[in-house]
Amino acid sequence: MEFSKLIEPHCQITAETVAEYDLVLCIGDTTFLDYKSIVAKKEDYGPIGKGGNGLILHSALAIEPMNGQPFGLLWQKLWHREPKQKAPKQETPTQKKKRLAAARSSARKRPFEQKESYRWVEALTTVENLVSKSTRVIHAFDREGDK
Repeated sequence: MEFSKLIEPHCQITAETVAEYDLVLCIGDTTFLDYKSIVAKKEDYGPIGKGGNGLILHSALAIEPMNGQPFGLLWQKLWHREPKQKAPKQETPTQKKKRLAAARSSARKRPFEQKESYRWVEALTTVENLVSKSTRVIHAFDREGDK
């Protein structure tokens, strides 16, 4: 089963709950689930952090603003990064510099919707479409959400 289909009923119930309120906070953040010690799953996961191997989970948590009571999740996305290609064995420092510069240039040219940072916009728009129009949603992100 797809992860989005698994979390969808919970998000829908949370949206119905917050519809009873005039104002709700929606806190967005990313969690890295590191499974580097699970050798059997190494191929199903991807690189994370500094040498880790696992999954990336981005969540949008609805919170009642006056007392901080969590209502539940309004959105979640789970994915893994593709492993990076290994450098050629006889690569010189100059060749490495050129290869990395080409990779950066290629990454910059990708459409925004294909970049990891798009998850912030995806969370915001999904929550806005899910929550009742009579409920004002204030989104709070850490500085990574500024991208």
